[in-house]
Amino acid sequence: MLRPVTRVLLAWTIHLITASGAVLGVLALLAVSQGDFPHAALLMLAALAIDSIDGSLARGFGVGEVLPRIDGRRLDDLVDYLNYVIVPAVFMIVSGSLPGWGWATLPVLASAYGFSQQEAKTDDDFFLGFPSYWNVVAIYLWQLELPPALSAALVAGLSAAVFIPLKYVYPSRMRVLRRTTIAGAALWLLAVSAAIIWPGSLRQIRLVEITLLFPAYYIAVSMWLGGWHRKSSRTTA
Repeated sequence: MLRPVTRVLLAWTIHLITASGAVLGVLALLAVSQGDFPHAALLMLAALAIDSIDGSLARGFGVGEVLPRIDGRRLDDLVDYLNYVIVPAVFMIVSGSLPGWGWATLPVLASAYGFSQQEAKTDDDFFLGFPSYWNVVAIYLWQLELPPALSAALVAGLSAAVFIPLKYVYPSRMRVLRRTTIAGAALWLLAVSAAIIWPGSLRQIRLVEITLLFPAYYIAVSMWLGGWHRKSSRTTA
């Protein structure tokens, strides 16, 4: 049994871990402004890694009970909007992935709506609508060097997907396949990081393309567990 003082220190530490993601976001923006896209991409991945563990830590140590005056979810949403939307939007503009800056307003506006929904995270632990993984999108558009017109079409389609009420799995709260999904996410994170750090040698084995297997798995599991087929049946009935 932890002493009260220890629990308070742990709670503040976990909130600090969450808030540190905002610092990484600022550093990523600075890297983008200097044209250092590999460094910016790695910082985005580091922020993604922090976001994948801080919620579990907060729930595991009962941070909400120890520090009830601080809304951990609101703190997390503030940091996430910076790292999942603003930073990748700027990244896509400056890296030349999009044909013009106006295309980046689509994810910024759509995700503002997405984050503000009361059911952005459903009672049965899913994300409702495309969960604004713009950091992942930005890194792939840059790494795959897609034509700007195709990138714009993908960004527009995913922006529209924010408004479509389909369920996407919330990896750390999955009731089945949670360990498999988390392990896959960890391997994906390491592989994408390696492809950024050693682009020359790993490009020969098409590591970036291979890592697309995990996003494909994520969509497939979301379709299955989120009942997309049932949603389609109700829509066409």
